Amino acid sequence: MNYVILTASEVSSIDFSKVLENSTSTLRYNNDNTKTFVKFNGDTLSFLDGKTTLNKAEMKTELFKEEWKSEEE
Repeated sequence: MNYVILTASEVSSIDFSKVLENSTSTLRYNNDNTKTFVKFNGDTLSFLDGKTTLNKAEMKTELFKEEWKSEEE
């Protein structure tokens, strides 16, 4: 599984037929709603060209940062 972090302004470019999320309502955002991410299998998708692709371990590290933690955690 691969992950790419996007800015909120890039959400409109997501091709939901190619990622594991179904729609904008299934995206997880950081605390200030400026970043989100998508998951996908296989090679980097054309609409994600030039973006940094993270593996599962790298994404897990990212999600442990304060900007992604919810108040419940």
